[in-house]
Amino acid sequence: MSPDVSKGLIIIRQQIEELDALAKQTLQDLNTIAGTERVAQWKVLTVERITNAVGPLEGQAFARIQPGPSFTNDLVEEFTDLVECYRSPLMILAKRLSQASPTGS
Repeated sequence: MSPDVSKGLIIIRQQIEELDALAKQTLQDLNTIAGTERVAQWKVLTVERITNAVGPLEGQAFARIQPGPSFTNDLVEEFTDLVECYRSPLMILAKRLSQASPTGS
């Protein structure tokens, strides 16, 4: 991990906020196809930001995350599962970084 843990933590928190905003907008619009496309674009940017702020290993690990199959036939539920698929690992990484931070933010 990068020695500047606080910078990485800020970036991770920003990406979580962006993902939450995408999810909120998608659920308001009820356009899960466009939302899924926006999440894919968000993921590419997030991988780049994690790689730069936290380190290449963490960036690669996030890049490898793939949503599992969904059999609900409910597009909204499938979309929320997709968001959670990416949100959970970011929350775990943020927690790890905050524990590694000298101030414990």
